[in-house]
Amino acid sequence: MSRARNKRSVEKIDEAEEQETLEFPEVLPLLPVRDLVVFPYMIVPLFVAREVSLAAVQESLSKDRLVFLSAQRDAGEEDPTSDTIYEVGTVGMIMRVRKLSDGRVRLLVQGLAKAKVVQYLRHKPSFRVRVVHVEEPQIENSLEAEALMRTAKELLEKVAATGKRLPADVLMVVGGIHEPGRLADLIASNLGLKVGDAQSILETAEPVPRLKLLVDLLRKEKAVQQMQQKIQDQVKEEMTKSQREYYLREQLRQIQQELGETDDRAEDLRELRGRVEKAELPPEADEEAVKQLRRLEQMNQDSAEAAVLRTYLEWLVELPWSVKSEDLLDLERARRVLDEDHYGLTKVKERILEHLGVCKLKKAIRGPILCFVGPPGVGKTSLGRSIARALGRSFVRQSLGGVRDEAEIRGHRRTYVGAMPGRILQAMKQAKTHNPVFVLDEVDKLGQDFRGDPSSALLEVLDPEQNNAFRDHYLNLPFDLSSTLFIATANMMEPIPEPLRDRMEIIELTGYTEEEKLAIARRHLVPKQLGENGLKPGQLNFAPTALRKVIREYTREAGVRSLEREIASLCRKVARRFAEGKRGGVRLGEESVGPLLGPPHFIAEPALDRNEVGQATGLAWTSAGGEVLHIEAQAMKGKGGLILTGQLGDVMKESAQAALTYTRAREKELGIPEDFFATHELHVHVPAGATPKDGPSAGVTMACALISAATGTPLRRSVAMTGEITLRGRVLPVGGIKEKILAAARQGGVTTVVLPADNEKDLAEVPASVRAKLDLVPVRTVDEVLAAALDRPAKAGRADRRAPKRSRPVMAAVRASS
Repeated sequence: MSRARNKRSVEKIDEAEEQETLEFPEVLPLLPVRDLVVFPYMIVPLFVAREVSLAAVQESLSKDRLVFLSAQRDAGEEDPTSDTIYEVGTVGMIMRVRKLSDGRVRLLVQGLAKAKVVQYLRHKPSFRVRVVHVEEPQIENSLEAEALMRTAKELLEKVAATGKRLPADVLMVVGGIHEPGRLADLIASNLGLKVGDAQSILETAEPVPRLKLLVDLLRKEKAVQQMQQKIQDQVKEEMTKSQREYYLREQLRQIQQELGETDDRAEDLRELRGRVEKAELPPEADEEAVKQLRRLEQMNQDSAEAAVLRTYLEWLVELPWSVKSEDLLDLERARRVLDEDHYGLTKVKERILEHLGVCKLKKAIRGPILCFVGPPGVGKTSLGRSIARALGRSFVRQSLGGVRDEAEIRGHRRTYVGAMPGRILQAMKQAKTHNPVFVLDEVDKLGQDFRGDPSSALLEVLDPEQNNAFRDHYLNLPFDLSSTLFIATANMMEPIPEPLRDRMEIIELTGYTEEEKLAIARRHLVPKQLGENGLKPGQLNFAPTALRKVIREYTREAGVRSLEREIASLCRKVARRFAEGKRGGVRLGEESVGPLLGPPHFIAEPALDRNEVGQATGLAWTSAGGEVLHIEAQAMKGKGGLILTGQLGDVMKESAQAALTYTRAREKELGIPEDFFATHELHVHVPAGATPKDGPSAGVTMACALISAATGTPLRRSVAMTGEITLRGRVLPVGGIKEKILAAARQGGVTTVVLPADNEKDLAEVPASVRAKLDLVPVRTVDEVLAAALDRPAKAGRADRRAPKRSRPVMAAVRASS
């Protein structure tokens, strides 16, 4: 192996030697050279290690010390062939030989003349070739040659001035050369060109074209050197600026120490490092915190990036990674706390006590995901606060109503201006423990737009199998949410996406009965409003009749918010009297409510005073609880048809059409004249026409009203009914049974409720006191409904006048189970 290792040296050859005709043998050993092209008159050190090269050196030393030096096309080839070695090379003389300890040989070789290989005579153990001398053409000094020589010398000086490393005496030697070919060879041998470029110059026989090629390479080298110098100057300038700032800061710090002053920013960094060390972060978070803290300490504290890093580190150390509150696993205390804060809600309380029981038996358990679904004001959010108090945990709440941006849940990436974590981690920071009771309020009111779908982002948060490594975009670190007790609240279950609903345990909270509202008002609302309005115990007492009047005539809701507002209004009016100087106590009776609150806001639907034809009593379920509807049907002379009024929805209109179809199909069994529907027009109206109504549960009520109007048979005013109807007279189950039965119990004159037989399972939720007041009749067909609702059997009808006897044992079983 042959390779140049040291700087090339230049020796001046006097004019006499230059003009001598060089003679050398035609056959010479060939020494392949890597990474270097040897030019005539060039003295260069070579390191030889390959066997083929060592053999060539030995052959040369045994004769006249002459060797043919030619460059390899591929410098990495260890075993070159005749095809991978350039044909044009230089005949050189080995001037000095030195063997090294590692087995290599160091040569000092001087190029003598340019030659070309014409034949390879041998390849092993070394190359032996026949060469022919390449004569240097003699030219007269022309203006072109003179201009090229000056240009080459000037460019060489500029290249050297921009930082190119050249032998110290090369510029002096170049200045004394006046032959174009010799000048081109000398500059090319010292410029450090690539092998391909240097070989092109060596192979160019004519001096002037050779010099032109060299000038082009010098211009390119000059441009490269200038760009390199520019880059180095920029780097040096930046380094100088940074070093200057560093020195100034160090001087300022030393001056402040001498004056007894402290650097607040340095103190902040030391404090931040101490907080990171004391935060007990998980391994991954601790590694990231140390890394970012090191970056912060090395940058300018006044830069924008430093502020971003400082905020990020503060979030890391302030989150409760390892802070956990101990659960109070006393079931009796938890039951007492839940009963103190909320009246009723048995199902929810039992579920929380079950959770506590499991936690007591099994020390580690993942937090359940509960979803309270119910109308406004029934205590869904306040129930979460009571659960936190019963468990001894922190309580946090996040309202999701109207949230449309996914980043509100997962946070923004730190690359954005003003980035911050999402609402989940913000609430965890507020809770200061990683196992709080977390209420996600109004989860059914999440929206979505071009910024993403927040409900999809909640899937990871509310999945017990995934939330142990929740990643916020801002932190980009896993945070454990598996110990958090998530409670979602919603008014309706339908808007909640199915994947999100599947991850939660749904617990429905129905509206309160009148008795429950009365108990809640006496236990919670009245004491609370007395304190908030500055009244002492004993200054104002509410009679039960007064509270009942407020509930019936001034509120109409499933919850107790409006009731609390009316009680607060009464307390304010009494507080004003005490502020004006009144003494003693005040007892509010039923007769005092009207003068204080004004006319009633709601008037109960009056009961029917007699049994009427086409007048049926139905039951409806609204967001405010159950309602009683008096559906009217009237037959008129006409050409047939059905008129529907009362702002009915599409589903309710379809129920009326189904009821009409059933009636017309059974006209013979029901005793309806054959040509009745051809000569009469039917009009069905649902009062409170300004209120929109919809749903299938009024199907049996409209069917009874139509049959009564068509047959002229009155309907019993004491019978209220609900259920969906099919074309063949089957009665299907409906929702809101508890609320509807409570509405029937409030309505004066209603003693019997007809409901679908498939809804018997829902009667267990109805209070026993309400079931005792009413005769509950489960039915499966319209014939059974007519038997209970019609004042007398329809003409030619087969239905029995009385309610089915089988309903009595069913009701007895329900009462016994409750």
